[in-house]
Amino acid sequence: MTASEIAELLEGQFGAAITSKNLTALDPFVTVEPARLVEVCTFLRDHLRLKFELLNDLTGVDYLEPDAKKAPKAGFEPHLEVAYHLSSFTFPGRRFTLKLNLPRWKNDTPGELPEVPSVAGVWRTADWHEREAFDLVGIYFTGHPDLRRILLADDWVGHPMRKDFEYPLEYHGIRCR
Repeated sequence: MTASEIAELLEGQFGAAITSKNLTALDPFVTVEPARLVEVCTFLRDHLRLKFELLNDLTGVDYLEPDAKKAPKAGFEPHLEVAYHLSSFTFPGRRFTLKLNLPRWKNDTPGELPEVPSVAGVWRTADWHEREAFDLVGIYFTGHPDLRRILLADDWVGHPMRKDFEYPLEYHGIRCR
């Protein structure tokens, strides 16, 4: 099944919840409405013609041009993206990517993390990946069974993979930069 056929199947099943697609990218993808994520992921895992049984990776990306002079030419509005890279055991070599676009802050309130439903109930591997994206990028996965920091200390403030993150001069008496 080609990327085009997968996208066509998803569009037929979920209509407007598939908000965009790029099937000529190195990793062909569709962009999904966050509210329908778990439903789309379950469909991708369980549909007999798809069988995406493995979530290889989930990552958060911060699209922000911090330089005010370059921002107008960046070609995008500031936002966060979550990318889900999927594979099939049933159909070896079959891979596909889902993406979500999120605001940088929930309700445009700085410090309020954007929310997306957890897919840890669909693919167990999402547990660790969602915790990493929460910890480093600041994306809150609602319904996650144990959403807490995984790489940084519990008392660390902020999310260091955000492009506007300001590293502290020191942490617990240790110079950081």
